[in-house]
Amino acid sequence: MKKLLNISYSNRHFLLFILLFAYLQSIYTRIAIRRVFNAYIFTPEAAFAKLISVGILFFVILFFIRNWHKSEILKIDEILKIFGASLVAYLIAMLTIGFIIAFTFDTIERNFNQETFILSTFSNLLDGFIYGSFFMAYYYYQQNIKKQKQLIVSNQAISESKINQLKTQLNPHFLFNNLNILDQLIEEDKNKASDFLNEFAEIYRYVLQASDINFITINKELIFAKQYFSLMQNKYGTAYQLQIEDQNSDGYIVPLTLQLLIENAFQHNLGHVKNPVFIKIRIDKNLIITNNCIPKRNAKLTSGRALNNLKEQYKLLTKNPIKIQKSDSTFSVNIPIIHKVKS
Repeated sequence: MKKLLNISYSNRHFLLFILLFAYLQSIYTRIAIRRVFNAYIFTPEAAFAKLISVGILFFVILFFIRNWHKSEILKIDEILKIFGASLVAYLIAMLTIGFIIAFTFDTIERNFNQETFILSTFSNLLDGFIYGSFFMAYYYYQQNIKKQKQLIVSNQAISESKINQLKTQLNPHFLFNNLNILDQLIEEDKNKASDFLNEFAEIYRYVLQASDINFITINKELIFAKQYFSLMQNKYGTAYQLQIEDQNSDGYIVPLTLQLLIENAFQHNLGHVKNPVFIKIRIDKNLIITNNCIPKRNAKLTSGRALNNLKEQYKLLTKNPIKIQKSDSTFSVNIPIIHKVKS
């Protein structure tokens, strides 16, 4: 009983619609048959009786759906089969109930003569068709909503899994590149190497923390980008220069976005004190990172995995993709700013 009440409550809007439809139907029927207009026409007992009778129809349809509709795909032949069988079963049920009531009150001759039998059968068939159609449309609409929610949850889980995989690829990339720099500094200047190691330890703590989140504020990422650039200056000095135009730092981006693009400029260009590589970060409607191109001689071919990795993260997390523009003289990356982040 409690389960039935819970089901009724969860589908209360549909049941209210059925009750109102049955009430309007009873008013129309009474006016059409009696051709008089009085208070009796508006009494609701016929509507409630109809709600009970079509409730039987709903259970019959539900029984056939659960036993016959096995596939995930909605097929017309299955729908017609379920609907047809439900109408037949409903007619038999209503005739059986009517016969039991007539037998109990000794009104079989009055209620089961040819004219009354044909009229009641046609009325039940019409009700079965109308209310059965309502129920099946409502039922499959609700099932579609459930499947869409399940699909959304499934897609989110898949996206989260992919994002985590991408992040686990980025961390070793960051670590490997900077350990190479440390190795070079140890040979060149042990004091610089020691300073580099201390700063790197602080920065890597941020990298580990950023691995657990999908978005970070632009302000925090700017602070980290400046720290990372300062770290790189231990090796490169003024051969690389950073300029930031912060006109609108409200919003979020994917963690390590700026660090990766700054690192990309170091990795692919050979800066010199007399001819430095200028890295410019401009924040307005979007976040644009630009650097002039001074290609390294005999540079090793790189896979571009880190940049492709970042592009994939933005595809999974936002509707706006990263835009990359490259020419002989400049390299530019346009990053979409995210203004609303789900908690």
